[in-house]
Amino acid sequence: MELIWTAFLLGLVGSLHCAGMCGPLLLALAKARPRTVQKSTGRVFYHLGRVASYCGIGLLLGLLGHVAAPAGFQRWLSMALGVVLLAGLLVASKFTLAAPVLKWVGWLNSSMRGLLQRNSLASQAMMGALNGLLPCGLVYVAAVGATATGHPLTGATYMALFGLGTWPMMLGIHFAGHRLPLPSRLSLGSVTRTAVFLMAVLLILRGLELGIPFVSPDLSDASSGSSGCH
Repeated sequence: MELIWTAFLLGLVGSLHCAGMCGPLLLALAKARPRTVQKSTGRVFYHLGRVASYCGIGLLLGLLGHVAAPAGFQRWLSMALGVVLLAGLLVASKFTLAAPVLKWVGWLNSSMRGLLQRNSLASQAMMGALNGLLPCGLVYVAAVGATATGHPLTGATYMALFGLGTWPMMLGIHFAGHRLPLPSRLSLGSVTRTAVFLMAVLLILRGLELGIPFVSPDLSDASSGSSGCH
């Protein structure tokens, strides 16, 4: 996918949002486990588990994009997803989480608290995997990008790059602990809205096929060139 380069950038820039949302949990984890070689390895496993969850999400959504928009319709899927993001940006403040989602969040938090009491690398990886399943606006934006790739493996790669982009900030919190200040709620909202807007614009530009390399390439040329052999 031509916009796969945006995945790492989205994670890197949007990690400020991740710091505010997941920072308290990471600080609790850092406080519960003093810094040793084993505990430091566990923190890396935590984030590996988180990225693994993102890959699973990308795999499923990439498959969904492939089924929903076969070859020749990817541009329309891309534009439609961009419009959906813009619409969501306008109405997001008017909605709250539904009861089933709140129950899901409660179960995830309860499970993560239980894993916090364990010291194995597997429990750290599992805690990170559960963290990756928590509702998060920035992850939703990345998930839209994964869907637009139109392929399961590309979708998984997109989400993996997004997750890796968040590592500098997240590992910084894990290792720096309380010495690293967390962003305010206002800055979190600004980061999320900016990320949503930019991703929406990029998806719409991609669908328009304006012939701009890496941003809005002409996908019809590529598809016509690959259809010569059967």
